[in-house]
Amino acid sequence: MKKYINTGSKDTRSGFGVGMTELGQKNENVVALCADLIGSLKFDDFKKNHPERFFQIGIAEANMIGIAAGLTIGGKIPFTGTFANFSTGRVYDQIRQSVAYSDKNVKICASHAGLTLGEDGATHQILEDIGLMKMLPGMTVINTCDHNQTKAATIALADHHGPAYLRFGRPVVPNFTPADEPFTIGKAIMLNEGTDVTIVATGHLVWEALVAAEKLEEKGISAEVINIHTIKPLDEEAILKSLAKTKCVVTAEEHNILGGLGESVSRVLALHHPAPQEFVAVNDSFGESGTPEQLMEKYKLNNQAIVEAVERVIKRK
Repeated sequence: MKKYINTGSKDTRSGFGVGMTELGQKNENVVALCADLIGSLKFDDFKKNHPERFFQIGIAEANMIGIAAGLTIGGKIPFTGTFANFSTGRVYDQIRQSVAYSDKNVKICASHAGLTLGEDGATHQILEDIGLMKMLPGMTVINTCDHNQTKAATIALADHHGPAYLRFGRPVVPNFTPADEPFTIGKAIMLNEGTDVTIVATGHLVWEALVAAEKLEEKGISAEVINIHTIKPLDEEAILKSLAKTKCVVTAEEHNILGGLGESVSRVLALHHPAPQEFVAVNDSFGESGTPEQLMEKYKLNNQAIVEAVERVIKRK
């Protein structure tokens, strides 16, 4: 199998910050709005270099979404930034009415998603956001796997017309995708070809899927690993092409088992290619306080959990 190298662990939110800095230099229509979390969202450089295009809204997330929607009318491309919990659940009505229903060109950018928010606990660890956002008609949903991909996705969104949700995280994670790899919205990336099982992963679980594939190779199991960075629109063709070979699939995500990537893949299977599927996800529960490593272990969101899911699904073929 192809070996992917961790070139140095970085946080995905810093990838967003680097992407915003580059966009600020190359696209004068890009504006940034923040809900009192400049440092956490890595908006510092954008604010410093383009103060006339940066808006500090304060702890008023609903107002931030409304202002962003209004800015699009004048041709601006607003990128809003706050924690994922406040970017979605707190302001869902504003997103639905002012952005999605109105088809406004707003980019809702959300850091600190999932369990890896860590010690802040269950009230901040949103695990429902992918489901909330993918249900909105016309909403593009992206969940990136590392620093480089988050930067690339941020830049790509400026050229994509329509409402979009970009999800990334707080902790440092392996940075393994090529810095110059093009980011195409809605196009999955084949990371490792295999014949026995398809592992479809998103976000922080992509690296864990690659580690799992190496462990499986040692067991004589050939795993195909696909990076689904775009949950919606989903690259159904890539999934079905892989399933035609492997006949079974494991989905892996840092999200509730209900409403996430796994259920989107299940729909594809039900409509086009019924096949055994196992899920690596949070099993219908809230999180709790702890380090990211402790939580990913307790909630079985790591490479060992993926290996075990693969062993189960292969038996069902």
